[in-house]
Amino acid sequence: MTTTAMPKPHGDRAIEGMMAKWYAANTAEMMKDYSDLARRVARDLRDGSRVLEVAPGPGYFCIELSKLGSYAITGMDISRTFVKMAQQKAVEAGVKANFVQGSASNIPFPAGSFDFLLCRAAFKNFAQPVAALKEMCRVLCPGGRGVLIDLKGDATPQSLNNAVDGMGLTGFNRILTWLAFRTTLVKSAYTRSQFEAMLAQAIFSSVEISENDIGFEITMIK
Repeated sequence: MTTTAMPKPHGDRAIEGMMAKWYAANTAEMMKDYSDLARRVARDLRDGSRVLEVAPGPGYFCIELSKLGSYAITGMDISRTFVKMAQQKAVEAGVKANFVQGSASNIPFPAGSFDFLLCRAAFKNFAQPVAALKEMCRVLCPGGRGVLIDLKGDATPQSLNNAVDGMGLTGFNRILTWLAFRTTLVKSAYTRSQFEAMLAQAIFSSVEISENDIGFEITMIK
């Protein structure tokens, strides 16, 4: 039997302090991406849907989704800085969204609490990825849908360059983002076979994996 090699284990990566503030400012330059994703997700949500974003960072997706319908939206992040920041940004935007601190491998909500779950650009940072997938499945209601969007571990240098070029970042932020992709993020990310091996250990009723040049979008139905 062939065993799929996995990246070396690491602790949960929490972004705090000044690094969190830089990340928030940098990703704010890509607000259209958050708005577009929120509109795409909202098309498949009913009014009153219970939504959880795992690792929302500054909360941009939750805030954009809150503008589109009467949803019960929660964001859970391991970073204290991001939780406080997202709460403040939601107040400033005049929307209702709840942000709490917690780990993806031990989500602090009862089973079946959510109809929809999103985890975007964060899965590679989790110390216990299989436990995180099992927790995502646990907190979804029967028939609930999860979407996981992240970088792929075998993205080519040229595809990463093209992706950063397409982000529309200012000069200094572009350089820092490119360095983060090349030196840290892609090394922590997973390949398709690694994702398939991990997802096989969770209990979703169906899984669909689509990919582009630099990443995956994985749809998981409980």
